[in-house]
Formats: sequence, C-alpha cells, structure tokens
Amino acid sequence: MNTKATIRKILFAILWISIGGGMLTLLIAAIGKKNKELCSDFTITINGASNNFFIDEKDITRLITTATGADLKGRKLTEINLRQLEELLKDNVWIRNAEMWFDIRNVLHVAVDEREPVARIFTKTNNSFYIDSNEKRMPLSDKMSARVPVFTNFPENKMWTAKDSILLHDVKKTAVYIMSDSFWMSQAAQIDITPEGNFEMIPEVGNHLVKLGNGLDIEKKFARLMIFYKQVLNKTGFDSYPILDVQYAGQIIATKKGTGKNSVDSVQFRMNIEKLLKQAQEMQNDTSVSVTPIIEKPKIKIDSVESTTKSLRATSTQPTNPNTLKAKSLPQKNARLQGQENKPNDKQPKAVMPKRNQ
Repeated sequence: MNTKATIRKILFAILWISIGGGMLTLLIAAIGKKNKELCSDFTITINGASNNFFIDEKDITRLITTATGADLKGRKLTEINLRQLEELLKDNVWIRNAEMWFDIRNVLHVAVDEREPVARIFTKTNNSFYIDSNEKRMPLSDKMSARVPVFTNFPENKMWTAKDSILLHDVKKTAVYIMSDSFWMSQAAQIDITPEGNFEMIPEVGNHLVKLGNGLDIEKKFARLMIFYKQVLNKTGFDSYPILDVQYAGQIIATKKGTGKNSVDSVQFRMNIEKLLKQAQEMQNDTSVSVTPIIEKPKIKIDSVESTTKSLRATSTQPTNPNTLKAKSLPQKNARLQGQENKPNDKQPKAVMPKRNQ
C-alpha cells in the first residue's frame, strides 16, 4: 500500500513538472516571437457627435510619428509604448480621450474621442475661444467653425477668479440647453453678458431683447418665454415688445413700445397669462406662478397651444440667417432695444468676430 501510494505521488509530481516545463517553454517561445513581430499596419478612428472634427487623421499620425521618431508600420511591437502614446494624445487640447491596442494581426488601432465645443465666447477685448461640456477652454481652429451659441462681453482678467468660474459654468449650462432645442438654436443669435454677470439674448427673429438673468433654472426661463411666444407674440408680432424679462421665477415681464416698464395691463389679460403659466407648471416644475401685467389686451385661447407650437416649430427650421455662426463674422443684429424703435436698415451687429488670416 505504501509503495503504490509513493509511486502515485512521484508520477503525479512528474506530470505537473512536465506540464509546468511545457508551459514555460511555450511562454519563452511566445515572448521571443513577440519580440520579433512587427506592426503590420495602423488605423485611426475619431469619435465626435457632430462629425465636425477639429483634429483629423493626419494630425494624429503626425503626433504619433513625432513621438516615436519613425513610422509605426514596420516597427517592432516591443518598441511601441502604447500607454505613453495614449497620454501624448490626451494632452492635445482637442482630444478628450484616446485608446490604443494591437489585434491578432498586429494592426494598431487608435481610437480618439474629440472634445466637442458647446459655446463660443468673446471677451471684452474681443478675444475668442470655445469651451466644451467640461468647461475646458479650447482655441479657435483653422479647419472649421463650430455652430454653437455665442456669448459676448465675457470678462478677461489676468487672474482667473471664482466669480469667473461661476459665470463660465452658467454659460455652459445655458449653451447646452440651447443646443438641445432646435428652435432656440435657431432663435438665439447671440447672448450678451452684462457687467452684473446676467444674460441678455438677442433673437434671430424679432426686434426685442430677452433678459434671462443668470444660468439658474435656465430651462424654466426658456419655457416661460416659449409660452409668451406662442400665446402673445405669435398673434401680436415679434416686434410688439422691445424687452421681455423672464429671469424671475414664475413671471414674464414685458414692456410695450412707447411705454414705461411699470405700465399696467388689463385685469383680463393678466388672468389669461396666469392661466397659461399655470397650465405649463408641470413642464416647468414651478411651485407658484404670477405674472407682471403687460400693456396689451389681445384675445388668448388656451386651446390654441398646439397650433401655435406647430407654427413656431416651422419657423425654427427656416431661420432668417442660416449662416448665423460662421467663423468670420457674427450675425448682424439690432442694438439694445430699450425704448428704441429701429428700422430694418438701422440694425447694427452686436459683436463682430475678428477675421482670421487665410
């Protein structure tokens, strides 16, 4: 019994030693083969939702070639440091993330996620830059200009302050919301930043100014503005009220041409607007709704929401100026409309994008 058990243990040990030796031999052989294998080819993929790439395959190839000192194709796999190259690509201002790997045929795959601008900002000194959804600043590109909301009069301080960071966050929030809605993307020609850090929207259609306040509850502010567009301006015309103020919770403050800001409207019109705002309460998630009177007495029907919405959506698909945000110039828009009645030929650009050398 003891002799048979001993023999079994010896055979078992020999078996495992043989298996281990075989695996070690295969591993050494594989390592040796790997050291001799060459990169057969490489492919580059650039991901971006808009497909408006500010960096192309030639740029990425140039970055990699400069870092490695030679073409990747034909290089030994052991000479290509993938992690180092990934970090190199991530350092590029237009690249958010990069991943690299070899497949079984020794083809190097380079996958790049491009940073996507959400807003273009002009400073008080007329310098310009983009920001992405992470509020990272990005320079302009000679390749193309992104169609994004435009903000003007951003402060340009030598030292970046906490107030600037808060303002930039509000800019990003407002820009992201505008880009999410095709109507507002067509209607918002540009947004001016006041010295107090509030936003004033210059519309593409209509001779009026919209005061938005800061970026807090920006969705609710645009929802209130849409109600006013659908139920008032769609009937009276987009030039009837030079100033629309939606920055205060549950309120729409409007000023009619030739009147003061505190003019009082009829009780019936006030009641009609209050009903409309309460009807939109679920969409806005407002807890209370009140309206500052507006000096006009148009007839408003609550059941006309659907028809006026279709009318406005049709307008949004055909903006007056389809080239609103071309790289070389901002849209030609009216001056501030506080108490002024400008004729069409008196419109002046709110901001002008500096021309770049071709």
